[in-house]
Amino acid sequence: MKEIRPPHRTAPSFVSVMKHPVGWLSRLVLDGEFTGREHLPASGPYIVTANHLSLVDPVFVTLAVGEHVQFLALDELFDEGRVLSELMYYFGAIPISRVRPPLGALKRALEILESGAILGVFPEGARAEYWGERTIKRGPAWLALATNSPIVPCAITGTETTMSVRTPGIRIPSIRLSLHPPLYPASYTDMEDPLSGMMNDWQAILDHEIEHWQPEVT
Repeated sequence: MKEIRPPHRTAPSFVSVMKHPVGWLSRLVLDGEFTGREHLPASGPYIVTANHLSLVDPVFVTLAVGEHVQFLALDELFDEGRVLSELMYYFGAIPISRVRPPLGALKRALEILESGAILGVFPEGARAEYWGERTIKRGPAWLALATNSPIVPCAITGTETTMSVRTPGIRIPSIRLSLHPPLYPASYTDMEDPLSGMMNDWQAILDHEIEHWQPEVT
């Protein structure tokens, strides 16, 4: 079973110090558009939930949020190399198994939200070659309802051109990323199936946004 280390104590402060210079550098180097930060709650806890195309998605989601975000990540990624593994641990990534019941990861995710921090989740469960390829998982809604934490939908395109299933190599991507108004658990508790209701609304938001950016993607 993959070890779940506690988050590195300096990671949040490092993100706080570096977010402005890294953000400026990314705007100079990248052809990118980041919108919707005004929709973020003033403070945690909340769950940023994005579609997943590339290993660099967590970096750009964190830049868009502007705060330290701890992501659930497939445990197999921690075996991709020592540098990547140590970076993931440094920034508090939580290993989650694709094949075993993820009890330890879910416990750690609950602890993060109950502490008032920000959790990052990719509801597709792994990198997809294109939006719509994978079945959306209900885990984010379960975490939201269990901790009364809103879900912030995040749509991203362009990162499929680097460190992705489609393009494993490293390239400078042209990125579009948008954050959307939160989905609050209280709006779903009276539904017969609140988990599906919450994730269906999340998927509808991303369907609309990604279709707007990439009409050819269905």
